[in-house]
Amino acid sequence: MADTASREGGFAAELPSKYLPPVTYQDLPEPVPLRRVVGASVIILATALGSGEYVLWPYITSQIGLVFMWGAVVGFLIQFFINMEVERYTLATGESAITGFARLWKPWWWLFIIFALCQNFWPGWATGSSTTLTFVFGLGEGAVVPITVASLIAIGLALTLSPVVYDAVEKIQFVLVSLICLFLIAAVFLATRLEAWGDLITGFANFPRVPIGEEGLGAALLLGALAFAGAGGANNLVQSNYIRDKDMGMGARIPKIVSPLTGEEQAVPSLGYMFRADEENMRRWRGWWRVANQEQFITFFLIGLATLIVLSVLAYSILPVGQVEEQNFDFVRTEGEILSERIAPWFGIAFWLTGTFVLFSTNLGIIDYTCRLIADQLKVNALRESQFWSESRLYASFVWLMIIVGSIILISGMEQPLILLVISSSIAGVMMFIYSGLLIWLNRVALPDPIKIRGVRLAVMVFSFLFFGFFSVYLVYDQIQTNILGG
Repeated sequence: MADTASREGGFAAELPSKYLPPVTYQDLPEPVPLRRVVGASVIILATALGSGEYVLWPYITSQIGLVFMWGAVVGFLIQFFINMEVERYTLATGESAITGFARLWKPWWWLFIIFALCQNFWPGWATGSSTTLTFVFGLGEGAVVPITVASLIAIGLALTLSPVVYDAVEKIQFVLVSLICLFLIAAVFLATRLEAWGDLITGFANFPRVPIGEEGLGAALLLGALAFAGAGGANNLVQSNYIRDKDMGMGARIPKIVSPLTGEEQAVPSLGYMFRADEENMRRWRGWWRVANQEQFITFFLIGLATLIVLSVLAYSILPVGQVEEQNFDFVRTEGEILSERIAPWFGIAFWLTGTFVLFSTNLGIIDYTCRLIADQLKVNALRESQFWSESRLYASFVWLMIIVGSIILISGMEQPLILLVISSSIAGVMMFIYSGLLIWLNRVALPDPIKIRGVRLAVMVFSFLFFGFFSVYLVYDQIQTNILGG
């Protein structure tokens, strides 16, 4: 690959270089058809399915009905625009959004590592996957922890033995998402009531009422549900890494994460490039921007929102509102038992197996993206000159660290999946408040004028910043009132 700094006039001036090295000019690669990049959002979709779609939103529906479903639509729509602003920076530079943040202020890279670890050390998704599996086979609660630890080890082996990690994760998630979609299609026709779909439409009339305090729904749960109507938290930021490994835009010029044991490593950091805004590069940019928006809208927004709605309407169709009183997986067990009675025993088992697939795919995606984020930032910011610590070795090391810590948390006795998910998702909401503002700053300051964020997209990102900012402040206020002042 030729270094265009020498033949086109040196370093690119746009990207800030106070805290990280300046980048050189490269031409954008030629855009490819949509069919070639479908799948770039399948990992973030698979991660989203277990975050809010199978667990948090059906639980909220079991408590208050469908009156807050407008929040799911708003959450997904906001995340579509967030993801595209993450992609905007990476398509143009090849760098991850967090590397871009670190160009603006260096501490952002390690602050986001801390945020990601705080959000994702809790193994709530793996625990949920094991819990639904015990429902299928009639196993007792004592089987949850050993099954969960075994599933975490299986994830670790899959992520660290695959020659090219992204290719393996994408194939696994495609299979899991396909199985989930088959169940959803059957559920629409076999188990949902026509009246429930009518109540769904009526429920949108409740916009913008937020049911905090109703039926015991606290600020943490609702902030988490809004954050996890879609992917949520650090997951959105790692869309950078996924489109990079899919060879989209300038990401095609960045090395991929491989297995240290079975792949061919490169020890260079994932610092990017910038393109000159000439006629040919702008033509390529418009092609990449169009196909990236189409892929994200179809794979993430349409399929993800449809999944959330179907699972919520399914819960509403079979569970009397307010019947489930505790914040645990009793409502999932009850839902499967009712489906077995009303439809057929196989359908209840299929519902629980779907939960197993959903939550396993989520935990696979979460371990993958958290370790991608950490490895990328450590290599770029702290270990840039190291020939030993490649991004691939850092990735593999943190995969196993997360598995060990998650197993310790489980063995210590904290294994209630819904509580773990609420902790994780509320942290995600606070993160989204912070990086919504940073994405506006980055994509207004760092990118060439023709491709800067503006117009409707800028307005939506400002709304996202204010939206999650309000709920984050309210969450802090609620926790102070409840846990410190006893209110």
